[in-house]
Amino acid sequence: MRGLIVLFFILFVSLLQAQKKPAAKLAVKPTYVLFVFDASNSMSAKFHAATRMDGAKDLFYKFIDSLGKNKDMLFALRMYGHTVKYPPGDCKDSKLVVPFSKNNKEEIKQKVKEAKPTGITPIEHSLTESANDFVDNKTNNIVIIITDGIEECGGDPCKARQKLMEKGIVFKPFIIGIGLTPEQIKTFECVGTYFDYDNTSSFSTITQIIQQQKLNKTSVQVNLLDSKSLPKESNVNITFYDVAKKEYKYNFIHTLNSKENPDTLYIDDYPTYKVIAHTIPPVESKEIKLNAGKHTIIPLDAPQGYLTIKRPDGVYNYNEKVKCVVKDIESGQTLNVQLLNATDKYITGKYDLELLTLPRLYFNQIEIEQSQTKVIEIPNAGMLQVKCLEAGDGCILLKRDEQLEWVCNLSTQTLQTFYLQPGSYVAAWRGRSLKGSIYTIEKKFTITSNNQTVVEFYR
Repeated sequence: MRGLIVLFFILFVSLLQAQKKPAAKLAVKPTYVLFVFDASNSMSAKFHAATRMDGAKDLFYKFIDSLGKNKDMLFALRMYGHTVKYPPGDCKDSKLVVPFSKNNKEEIKQKVKEAKPTGITPIEHSLTESANDFVDNKTNNIVIIITDGIEECGGDPCKARQKLMEKGIVFKPFIIGIGLTPEQIKTFECVGTYFDYDNTSSFSTITQIIQQQKLNKTSVQVNLLDSKSLPKESNVNITFYDVAKKEYKYNFIHTLNSKENPDTLYIDDYPTYKVIAHTIPPVESKEIKLNAGKHTIIPLDAPQGYLTIKRPDGVYNYNEKVKCVVKDIESGQTLNVQLLNATDKYITGKYDLELLTLPRLYFNQIEIEQSQTKVIEIPNAGMLQVKCLEAGDGCILLKRDEQLEWVCNLSTQTLQTFYLQPGSYVAAWRGRSLKGSIYTIEKKFTITSNNQTVVEFYR
């Protein structure tokens, strides 16, 4: 847990709507800066000609003196590892030492001056607790953590970051390290951007960003593009996947705002993402790395049209719950199972349809066009009742061009009901008590829409 000075910046970006008065100048919202100072035992280790604690204090004085020139900033101080000696230390050893108030800069500097390396380093706990130190969550709130090491209490700063983000707090971390190995740097990849402590421009760069209040939320918008490459598609579920962890991180229903533009989303800038829009079929983005504090547009080609499969109102429609299997032409993969008399949305292109009627109906190369509704209409079914005097075996066959195509088997029940598409049919049946094929009975019949047909089998 050595060789590191870490500064974590957290910005609470409020959504307050200031009420503007004519000819009146709006008051500047104060910025609250909470310093979280590491007073753990490892700070006593040597660094250059002094100790890490000396280096951390010098850095702290530079920050507070520079930021204190801005009269719109208020300060507070939290310390950790400063009361319980290590070993063993206390992983709850974190306390707000000086709360937010005006003109308390000298008091804070004095507390830091008095700090001596004592305990252990509970970074995650201190990060989580720091969210409770602010008096107003509806303004600009910044947290600066100065530490020489990494988490020593089994915590995970990445998890703390996620917890705070779930409360609407967005980290803007800057990591200043001393002689870190590549492995140590990777430990903080989820935290922020690495700076070399010996680089004299690091301090001025970070201070300038804070003074200019450029710590903005990282935002994205997903543009679902239509066939004209306009972001007009919407109302689709979109999922953000963390590529490294191979798990989903966010899940949204895509929305267009009041100006008919894609909605803006505020998300963690650390992970590398892949975005999948759950259209039919789904479309996905390339891997995307967000720029911290900036707005990123993620375009996805998702032109869509509609498919409706219906039949006219009929006598037997309410008894027939027909579904349609929509398939990819090239792979034959089932993409969706659509209900009859329903409308579903699909990516533009051609599809094969299989309607699970009796008998099956097939429609190939059905084209879906941008914002258009393709309507497939099928005739109403007719009802067939099959009556038998005893249990038997048999089937129903469709007669097409003097060829017989199997439709379905008969059950052993003595009264059966089927809803069939119009056409010419043959039914074959033999009672189970009759042990010869010669006893097969064949019935020819015709089905017409909305009409009932009865077929009776006797010995």
